[in-house]
Amino acid sequence: MKVTAIIPAAGEGKRLNAGLQSGAIKKQFLEISGKSILSMTVSAFEECQSVDDVIVVADKEDIELTKDLLKDYKKVKKVVAGGAKRQESVHNGLQSASQDTDIVVIHDGARPLVTKELISNAITEAKTSKAVVTGVPAKDTIKTVTPDRTVLETLDRQMIWMVQTPQVFKFDLIKEAYERAKKIGYSATDDSKLVERLGISVKMIMGSYENIKITTKEDLVIAEAILAGRGS
Repeated sequence: MKVTAIIPAAGEGKRLNAGLQSGAIKKQFLEISGKSILSMTVSAFEECQSVDDVIVVADKEDIELTKDLLKDYKKVKKVVAGGAKRQESVHNGLQSASQDTDIVVIHDGARPLVTKELISNAITEAKTSKAVVTGVPAKDTIKTVTPDRTVLETLDRQMIWMVQTPQVFKFDLIKEAYERAKKIGYSATDDSKLVERLGISVKMIMGSYENIKITTKEDLVIAEAILAGRGS
């Protein structure tokens, strides 16, 4: 059973760069503990025995830089150009995947603290569940509010999970979900939402509170602390 990982890394990181002096550096190329965010992310997939191929999706102008950065990773088979939005980038990655792929793992390039164990667990679950997302239970009370911030409702925290990546799908299923979304012009911030629209059940499995997405400068500090705790 062939498993292909698609890692979208085509964003500019505007929210992060807004808080940094070095705004010219895209976040995937920033370093944590001496290693770029993107390299750290790809390392987990390189080390995961369940993954066969890795496709990285980068901004068109960063393709050669990305190839050079990842030249020592044997599983990185392609670096392809992304689109204007994440959904377009993932779609480009799907179109570039080998047709003998059985399972696709989609993981944000800006989540460098993912572990090979988490990736493997999600792949194992996807072999029977077809569509799998990782996430963690919400720790805080969650409320819905109006545009003027008037509280509408307090949600049952036991029913609320914060979704992460990796998200893992049978290849034919996620291809169909993306093609249908493109055809009708539907967009979502989450890969599994496109699968849900097909009427397919999605399985949630436990992710990790350490599997943070680097979005703000504070996240860089947190990531450094997590790595220090791991002894890296």
